[in-house]
Amino acid sequence: MPASLTPLAEIADALRSAQTIAIAAHVRPDGDAVGSVMGLALSLRAAGKTVYALLEDGVPLNLTFLPETATLLRPPYADFQIDVAVALDTATHERLGPQTVAALGRAPLLIDIDHHPSNPGYGHLNHVDGTQPAVGQIVYELLKVGGFPLTDAVMQHLFSAISTDTGSFQFSSTTARTHEIAGEMIRAGLDTARLAQLLYQTYPARRLHLLRSMLNEMAFRAEGRIASWQFKQALMDEVQVQPGDTEGMIDTLRMIDSVVTAVIFEEMPEGKVRVSARSKDQRLDVSAVCGQFGGGGHRMAAGARMRGPIEVAAETFLTALEHEVRRLA
Repeated sequence: MPASLTPLAEIADALRSAQTIAIAAHVRPDGDAVGSVMGLALSLRAAGKTVYALLEDGVPLNLTFLPETATLLRPPYADFQIDVAVALDTATHERLGPQTVAALGRAPLLIDIDHHPSNPGYGHLNHVDGTQPAVGQIVYELLKVGGFPLTDAVMQHLFSAISTDTGSFQFSSTTARTHEIAGEMIRAGLDTARLAQLLYQTYPARRLHLLRSMLNEMAFRAEGRIASWQFKQALMDEVQVQPGDTEGMIDTLRMIDSVVTAVIFEEMPEGKVRVSARSKDQRLDVSAVCGQFGGGGHRMAAGARMRGPIEVAAETFLTALEHEVRRLA
């Protein structure tokens, strides 16, 4: 078995042997990050462990409805001691954030569980499986293998993780096992309809203002096969945007019939630009394009950070992307 695919049974044994555990995921956490961290944390707490759940940037407002998210810690962290540290859904060690890296560094054992193919395996134990649609799915299998509790609260988090990272089971990464896991949760009594409503039908009005701006300002190139939007600081200030407000908005651009790839450019502090790219053609690897600018991710969903100003970053990235799009038949 590859070094990057430590068996889940071995990871379960390591968690079972530990008494104090810290679990974390990447900065700017999404549904898979929050759901995976809290799903694992709540299960291990139910098993009698002392668990610290850490997120450098805290919980986005759109996910605070999930059980016990108020127990998630953000910096500055207390000086706790831990037996085992777990990094979830985080392709590089640095993406945990500097204070979270320091906190997890107190543990003699670091476990890295991820589904980003670019993950080099930075833990002492590494389970990096790029075929999995969501880390929430890996965590579910880990809990099953280890015989850890799968309470309703745990399932709420893991279902949300899987649902959000598969585009509500629409993306090509979704497997038969993904649907089987959802079925197992439903048979166990999980109210997935309620979760779907809270995840996808309970948006603040400011998100609709953002959507209106995106639809008014979106741009096309390569005969309509590329759609993009520049999300500028002025609009953020006007709408008073909150973390999580733009989650999934890029899929609105991608749903246009002629579009094979969509990109959102977002102004960040200190002159940086955050790039989020999506593809709906398996032949177009957006992670390779993002890789040209120091980023990465998945074949169909990737990102990068570029130097501003946003107009220059957008043109540079879109020129590289258009080169790849025009290579398609």
